[in-house]
Amino acid sequence: MEKSPHVMMAGRGAEAFAKQQGLQIVDPSYFFTQERWDGLLEAKKQDSLDAINQQQHKAALRQPENRDYKYGTVGAVALDRHGNLAAATSTGGMTNKRFNRIGDAPVIGAGTYANNQTAAFSGTGWGEFYIRLVMAKTISDMMQYGKIPLAKAADEMVMKQLPALGGDGGLIAVDKDGNIAMPFCTEGMYRGYVREDGGKVVKIYNK
Repeated sequence: MEKSPHVMMAGRGAEAFAKQQGLQIVDPSYFFTQERWDGLLEAKKQDSLDAINQQQHKAALRQPENRDYKYGTVGAVALDRHGNLAAATSTGGMTNKRFNRIGDAPVIGAGTYANNQTAAFSGTGWGEFYIRLVMAKTISDMMQYGKIPLAKAADEMVMKQLPALGGDGGLIAVDKDGNIAMPFCTEGMYRGYVREDGGKVVKIYNK
């Protein structure tokens, strides 16, 4: 962020830039695990061409049949003592996704966004719908221009607009005043926060 005027880089160019900045580059084999490889082979076995033709995108994404095929996002949002907001999201990806598919996590304004005037957001869920809704930026705009509180704006988008399109998921957010929102329209979402005084909260389900 401090070494380039660009907001987003991808592919070989991003890797070359990372090398220039001294980041450690490893061979793809570094990321191999037998469990995930076996999971991919199983997903490919189930995701036959006949199934795709019969169920169209549902079979291709595996979402309606098995909601565990893709969730695994790690996200964080923070408000510092100077009033600066920050967000970071590492996608869990989607097993057996189509070539060069890009989810919402790296798309600024969809799955990741921070604005010192409103809030910081990190989302998890079915990325195609987060992109369609421009989820994080839409909530930020509702706050900035509609004067809608974080919790209400986040609930509107995650609990109503997201499932209305056929998607699901959740997000974590903190606004410029330290208010926290963590709505989700799935059975559960691993989440937690730490307050300035050191108070900690960790949850999985609604209760």
